[in-house]
Amino acid sequence: MSQPSAPQPRLDVRGAIDLSSLARPSTPPPGSPGGPPAAGGFVVDVDESSFGQLVQDSTTHPVVVLLWAPWSQVSVGLAADLGTLAYEYAGRFLLARIDGEANPQIAQAFGVQSPQSLPVAVAVVAGQPLPLFQGAYPIEQVRGVIDQVLAAAAANGVTGTVPGGAVVVPDEPEEPPLPPLHQAAYDAIERDDLPAAQEAYSQALRENPRDAMARAGLAQVGLLSRTRDADLNAARRAAADDPRDVAAQLLVADLDVLGGKIDDAFGRLVDLVRVTAGPERERVRLHLVELFEVVGAEDPRVGAARRALANALY
Repeated sequence: MSQPSAPQPRLDVRGAIDLSSLARPSTPPPGSPGGPPAAGGFVVDVDESSFGQLVQDSTTHPVVVLLWAPWSQVSVGLAADLGTLAYEYAGRFLLARIDGEANPQIAQAFGVQSPQSLPVAVAVVAGQPLPLFQGAYPIEQVRGVIDQVLAAAAANGVTGTVPGGAVVVPDEPEEPPLPPLHQAAYDAIERDDLPAAQEAYSQALRENPRDAMARAGLAQVGLLSRTRDADLNAARRAAADDPRDVAAQLLVADLDVLGGKIDDAFGRLVDLVRVTAGPERERVRLHLVELFEVVGAEDPRVGAARRALANALY
């Protein structure tokens, strides 16, 4: 069965435009608005230390295990749907969420070999795993799968319900205030005044050259400024017509980053470094380094592209 594609991430702005979410979108934590339900009642978070209890629980009531990745929009959406169903079914099954990256031994025990395979849903009934599905799944189809799990559990004499069920909603922490110049940049972005935002971030860097948030914000505002009036189709045609047109290639790379095509953007510019020289090559290198700042140094694709850039230069 073909799976629906993940929804496109939304641009989120607070002090700096969080374009890193285009690569690995940050998602609300469990229990916060837009995130999956908090653990508690019919939903538990499990790791290697508590996995044995999960298996034991499966002898009295069915357990649906979600192996997920908190950075994945598909995982978060599925966690939210399964959490909704756990309360809809009033404890006829326990939802156990397991971070597949943080608990690789559990993931491998369920046949998950890499984080890219997440999310994966598996039922555990009387200590035995029952593979369910992988990837995005509409909630109505998930409901049908749950019904099949309950039927299989009943056939094996596992008919108990999960005790408790009170929803636990943690207090939402108040966001700390932004530094004045960062707030000024944020306010400028809100009123669509990118030059003012750029100046505010530049001033913040003049006052503190180690201000990483200002450096990232400046790079991200620069990206938005360069692409503000760009026509994607025209840009792609110009880049295809002349692969050595540095300006055309840089613009397409910018548009690819905005569209979430991070690998395409980085690959395009690394290839351009290989076929340019002198000032043009340095222009491409600096542009690529700025896009690294936009995406975020913690993104693994930035690390891979840095190595590719080094190989292309030397």
